[in-house]
Amino acid sequence: MAHNSTPLGDTVRAQRRAKGWSQERLATESGLSVSTVRNIEQRGHARLDTLSQVAAAFGVPTSALFAPGVPHPVGEDDSANRQLLASLRQALMPPVGIAGEALADPAEAAEPAVIRRQMEDALSLYNSDRYESVALMLPGLLRQADAAVVAAEDEERHREAALVRTHTLLLAGKYLTQVRQYDLAYQALTEGIRIARDLENTLTAATGVTGLCWLLLRQDRFDEAERLAATTAEAIEPKYSRASMGELAAYGELCLRIASAAIRNNREQEAEQARKWAATAASAMGHEHRDYRTHWARFGPATVEVKAVEDLALAGDAHGVINRKDQGLLSKNGLDTVGRPSAINWHRHRLDIAKAHVKLGSTHDAMEELARIKKRAPSWIQHQPMARYVMEDILKTRKRTLTREMRQLATFLNVQA
Repeated sequence: MAHNSTPLGDTVRAQRRAKGWSQERLATESGLSVSTVRNIEQRGHARLDTLSQVAAAFGVPTSALFAPGVPHPVGEDDSANRQLLASLRQALMPPVGIAGEALADPAEAAEPAVIRRQMEDALSLYNSDRYESVALMLPGLLRQADAAVVAAEDEERHREAALVRTHTLLLAGKYLTQVRQYDLAYQALTEGIRIARDLENTLTAATGVTGLCWLLLRQDRFDEAERLAATTAEAIEPKYSRASMGELAAYGELCLRIASAAIRNNREQEAEQARKWAATAASAMGHEHRDYRTHWARFGPATVEVKAVEDLALAGDAHGVINRKDQGLLSKNGLDTVGRPSAINWHRHRLDIAKAHVKLGSTHDAMEELARIKKRAPSWIQHQPMARYVMEDILKTRKRTLTREMRQLATFLNVQA
């Protein structure tokens, strides 16, 4: 029978035939429906969690199913994004002539301490999910930081200005990854890592690597993310008896990146070991901790726990996710004792819970989770494909007429009701 040819579809079909399996057998082994398997092979598209189930059935890493191909056409809103990002592009990627000079208009230099305070304000806005405000602040901060480095008159002031510029670049990379502007994020993060390395500021460079690993995960580059995180974690592994909170947190965050890459790539043993390393670092700290000068994200026992629950979600264990929600360290008493994880990690955790509720047929509970996240972090949830997937699944499984709230939330998430 004739079939459409797509890179992913051809790869899955070849793996299936090498096993001597029918589409029905692959569906049984992967826990998917025959129609889903057929759709993957014919249309060449699948959600990452679905593709992970297929790879697990074959006994190969998820990345083994990725294949190169022509990208899908750019969406109609690309021109709007180009305009919205123009100032940030100018700050991060100024035109360069044949003499090596940057041809951007020079910014007025400000004192590094002033830039640092503004950067801290922008970071607070980012952590409060106020992305529009961050977008407005970043271009000016980046250009002022560049100008401060050029204007520095001695080595000490140059180092101070360069470190402020590094932190500003890492914030830009963090924000741009969050809003899925990956090429710009890569530019910001790699430049920040390079400057921190030149300053011999290992922890700041490691912070940049943590951000870069997150970017690689967002791009489904699991092998590279795991290798980069593991190499860096090995280089900065702390002596627990005398390590600072920042050193423990930076190491622990890298271990979480190892685990996140490994679990997405069907490398469960590697993920489990990395989670243990992260838990050891978190236990040595005793509570959640954040200090952007040594590590960007809040890290501690509760963060390790929400990431362990995320592993269950990625493995498709909906019962496991529900059984561990609001328990132990994630109970009210537990969070009061060790502190709360970052808002982003907490919202992602609640999305995992919503997804598990849908899988178990509890669309009402899933809707309540989505509605709570929308109320607390409307800008954040609009940038989350998982939120759209959960909403789509709610609409598919809903047997009765959609409620007004469902229609409103679907519209907000840009899902066709």
